[in-house]
Amino acid sequence: MSPSMTTVPTPLLDVAAIEDADAAMASLDPIRSRLLAELAVPNSATGLGAIVGLPRQKVNYHLRTLEERGLIELVEERRKGNVVERVMRATASSYVITPSALASVRPDPSRAPDRLSARWLLALAGRLLQDVGRLLAGADREAKPLATFALDGEIRFASAADRAAFAEELGAAVLGLVGRYHHEGAPRGRDYRLVLALHPSANPPTVPPAPPTVPPSSPSTASAAATTTASSGSMPAEPGPSGAHSAGGE
Repeated sequence: MSPSMTTVPTPLLDVAAIEDADAAMASLDPIRSRLLAELAVPNSATGLGAIVGLPRQKVNYHLRTLEERGLIELVEERRKGNVVERVMRATASSYVITPSALASVRPDPSRAPDRLSARWLLALAGRLLQDVGRLLAGADREAKPLATFALDGEIRFASAADRAAFAEELGAAVLGLVGRYHHEGAPRGRDYRLVLALHPSANPPTVPPAPPTVPPSSPSTASAAATTTASSGSMPAEPGPSGAHSAGGE
């Protein structure tokens, strides 16, 4: 065997879906989860052992399990004396476990559709993870892009009434677009799933800063302001016999 053999690993994915129950269990083990995180950068059992504080043999045991589940892959083999050191790398820098790994207990949005239910929204999100994860895995195997579109943002409503009105208008606008672009009988068309969601932000609520307050005017300030105003126009008339100011001369 040559002193070193390098393979060509697949590109490191930003996120990958875990659909297999055994792979999900492997990734949830605390030690293996730590190894997965460290293997965003290629490393060997010896190098990982020094990082996580475990013997090389113990690390190798966990690495074999992760490799069998498709979560890490071989990058390079190095011969050091009578030992062949295998350099491994994770297949992705982060992972999402989809409901497919839960088999018969995965959520089913068709059971109780209710557009105002947070639990139905959760079931929709689960199906979204499942479908996109499966489609993405197939696209990766065929080295083809997957056509998707997503929007993410935050909006602050002044009241619950505004939120409800927004939801109604958004739904009506989307239905109008669907009616315009949906072609049931298109011979070369492809079906797409559309999911819209609106939920409170999980971030701590923020309170807008209060407008600056103007301190009350002191008597001297008020007097100066009155003097300035008077000097910009005609001089105030002298008080008449009754003590009131006269609008004009006699």
